[in-house]
Amino acid sequence: MEGETPSQRSVLNLVAVFEERRAGKPSWRDQQGQATPAARQGLSQMAARHQAEQEKEEEKQQGQRGLSFKCLQSFRHKINQDDWRRRQDSDLQPGCREPEEKKIALELLETEQAYVNRLHLLDQIFYTELMKEAKTGKTVPEEVVKMIFSNTSSIYQFHAHFFLPELQKRMEDWSCTPRIGDVIQKLAPFLKMYGEYVKNFDKAVELITLWSEKSPPFQDLIADIQKRKVCANLTLQHHMLEPVQRIPRYELLLKDYIRKLPPESPDRSDAEKALEMIFMVAKHSNAAIAEMERLQNLWAVYQRLGLEDDIVDPSNELIKEGPIQKLSIRTNSTSEKYLFLFNNMLLYCVPKVIQVGAEFQVHLRIDVEGMKVRELKDTQFPHTFLVSGKQRTLELQARSEEEMSAWIKAFQDAIDRKEKRSETFKTALHGLETDTPSLKTEELGRRAPQWVRDNLVTMCMRCKEPFNAITRRRHHCRACGYVVCARCSDYRAELQYDGNRLNRVCQECYVFLTGHVVLEDREGKHKGILEKEAADVSGRSLLCSSLQLLDKNGKGGTRGWFVIPQDDPLVLYIYAAPQDVRAHTSIPLLGYQVKDLPQGDSRHLFQLAQSRQVYTFLADTEELKQRWMRAMARSAAGITHPEDEDSCDEAE
Repeated sequence: MEGETPSQRSVLNLVAVFEERRAGKPSWRDQQGQATPAARQGLSQMAARHQAEQEKEEEKQQGQRGLSFKCLQSFRHKINQDDWRRRQDSDLQPGCREPEEKKIALELLETEQAYVNRLHLLDQIFYTELMKEAKTGKTVPEEVVKMIFSNTSSIYQFHAHFFLPELQKRMEDWSCTPRIGDVIQKLAPFLKMYGEYVKNFDKAVELITLWSEKSPPFQDLIADIQKRKVCANLTLQHHMLEPVQRIPRYELLLKDYIRKLPPESPDRSDAEKALEMIFMVAKHSNAAIAEMERLQNLWAVYQRLGLEDDIVDPSNELIKEGPIQKLSIRTNSTSEKYLFLFNNMLLYCVPKVIQVGAEFQVHLRIDVEGMKVRELKDTQFPHTFLVSGKQRTLELQARSEEEMSAWIKAFQDAIDRKEKRSETFKTALHGLETDTPSLKTEELGRRAPQWVRDNLVTMCMRCKEPFNAITRRRHHCRACGYVVCARCSDYRAELQYDGNRLNRVCQECYVFLTGHVVLEDREGKHKGILEKEAADVSGRSLLCSSLQLLDKNGKGGTRGWFVIPQDDPLVLYIYAAPQDVRAHTSIPLLGYQVKDLPQGDSRHLFQLAQSRQVYTFLADTEELKQRWMRAMARSAAGITHPEDEDSCDEAE
């Protein structure tokens, strides 16, 4: 062909070769001289028929095998047109080529549309239909369905009504506003809701498996939905994995988008900020997964230990566990033990012979605070090390040098973390004392203090014992504002700024405000609320005397010594005798109603009643009964100051 460029000829040659090879290669045979002209004519006719059949077959398979033979012929025809190259060249000009960052933005939009469809499937189909059946009571409880899908509805509403529409609008206006970083930056904070979903994911999958076994109708309904075309032959668990994977995909797409942006792009700053926010969201989700795994592992350890109340603490962190040999100083031998090292304590255990329930029995608990660890040079027992704590010192033997080094490192890390935490607390406490307004000594009780915020401290600001949600909770001293534990704030003192009413205070403020000396051994057992000497409280009481507390039938009962102390005027203490050092019970009076009973049998009876709880008392005289009724009525109403000069002697 005249006028063809070299590039056109090369493409034409390529198509010609493709035609020849599909037609049985007649040209190749002719070139080799292996057939006569007549034979070549017959072969050409057969090849033509064969070619026509293959063309039809190719047209049928066009969707599966790419370009058909007919397409190639059409392509060859277009090459012969003079304007094809000019038209293609104009489309491929660098100035008119679609920007790479726009391609990534379009990919983000397309994947977001597919993701919203998946969320619609989870929320509007799976959740809606399962909840509808749950309300009939034939499949599973409604709460189970809610736990399975967690906050899927919130995630769906956010993406369907906010994120996706914003992306669509921006891509429609790309020619005027070629940027998406500001859109993602604006909406990225809402992605933190994924933390709850991710944290609940494993539990949701377990619930699906559990209730599929327990409830055939539940399993059948899920299977029926999974057969629908919209599910694409995928299981419910597979679809539920999509939100877990979505945040990392945002991060990858945004990184690619920033790499493709020109250095002078106005969207670079917003896109980089959006990437940082997406990274923090991903970190938040990963932290939720790690925290869930930590709690699951911790609970498994507690189950192996028998779930003892003084050990179970969700704030604990297991650092290391494993078997160890304990050296006996007396017998000069070793015995197998098992150690659980937490961030705040070491549990020294022995395996149980009959493992019913717990796998180990805790023999000793040693606090990490004040602990020391070092290697021992013992030729008779190699690989030994010493663990010295407040409660006990242990000589332990590992199985190898590497194992001993691993144990020593684990112990030292736990000790260093504990000491660092204590130093941080001391620094924070010093900062509170110097940087925040604190009450002067002469103002204590006269002016309301500034309370220290709970999240600023992790341990009692008096005894320095760590707080937890079960056995050592946070309280505030109403005099100084410190965050203290129940043990250190088990005192009451009159505060002038609160109208001289009794308030919870810490021991130091109690001593300063009242002048009373507290004789208490910090290392020993702390006095309980009932450990008040009868003689002591009777001398400082609103009212005290002998009464009889009748049983439910009103016939028999217990006679004892009853006291309402001045320093605890809202509680009635009951002693077996006037000189006992400990009350056997107490009754909080606040909120009770005091009722007078008729004297049908010449007995002086009255009652304390609150809801279904009723106490019936028998006094020796009518006058004593009336005095007790007045005193109890005032305490029940929250009135703490005495009405008159009632005292123990007068009651007697």
